[in-house]
Amino acid sequence: MFDYFFPNLLIGLREGLEAALVVSILVAYLVKTERRNRLPLVWAGVAAAIAVSVAFGALLTYAITGLDTFKQQELAGGFLSIVAVGLVTWMIFWMRRTARHLKADLTGKLEAAIAMGAGAVALMAFLAVAREGLETTLFFFSAAQQAESELGPLLGFLAGIVIAVALAFALYRGAVRINLGTFFTWTGALLVVVAAGIFSYGFHDLQEAEVLPGLNTLAFDVSAQVPPDSWYGTLLKGIFNFQPQTTVLQAIAWTAYLVPVLTFFLWPSRTKSPTAVAADGGDSRTTQVGDGAAVEASADDTSTKNSVTGAPTGS
Repeated sequence: MFDYFFPNLLIGLREGLEAALVVSILVAYLVKTERRNRLPLVWAGVAAAIAVSVAFGALLTYAITGLDTFKQQELAGGFLSIVAVGLVTWMIFWMRRTARHLKADLTGKLEAAIAMGAGAVALMAFLAVAREGLETTLFFFSAAQQAESELGPLLGFLAGIVIAVALAFALYRGAVRINLGTFFTWTGALLVVVAAGIFSYGFHDLQEAEVLPGLNTLAFDVSAQVPPDSWYGTLLKGIFNFQPQTTVLQAIAWTAYLVPVLTFFLWPSRTKSPTAVAADGGDSRTTQVGDGAAVEASADDTSTKNSVTGAPTGS
């Protein structure tokens, strides 16, 4: 039952925290600028985004299970898995690239929306959260559809969401201090590993749908050493989507995705010299996010070392 608990907890935690931080930034800005009367509009947009994301998940489930044949289900599942991996990969790199400017971008859009009227404020909040919500829903659906039980993935995902919301609230209130750059780097790397398994299994689905060849051409078969029904076989399948009987195409897809994506994600980028940072007015800066909380963005584009803190971290 809990074979897919951990990877879905990771999905809920990572993606949920991104969305929760977006909401925290919007709320903190309205509080700071004494526009609390606009808060119900933001919450309305957030609620609508959550509702649309849940409805999207229900629609996906209904559409897949409603297909007539096994091959149609495998074809749809494989296609959605590959699309989901593409989207989550784009979002991981997008967050790494834009995290340092996220607060400025969001508050700038919120200020423009306020000038346009109430509907624009709700729409802006909706779009900011819905982007995260829809992508998260698709990725979770793709990760969960390989599980034998629906309960384990769902419990893991919901646990991740709850932890993300609690953590975001604690950061907003200044109750905890963590290095967000380190958090998003490590969780991003783990998500890439999870995504590689989903990507590989998506090709397996397409093979079972007879869209791609090679279903019976195995790269290896270690089912005798790693029985699928053993506790360690179940654990490997749940965390890494590992199959004791892996086709050549699956192995190629897994390697072709994991190696370059993980390399580029963890590859250190050039950092600005102290002179360049000083010329920019100090690229390593601290900006207020919540009540006593702050986001400190360093000049490192690769890890985007953001730390939510009320005091210097020494990083």
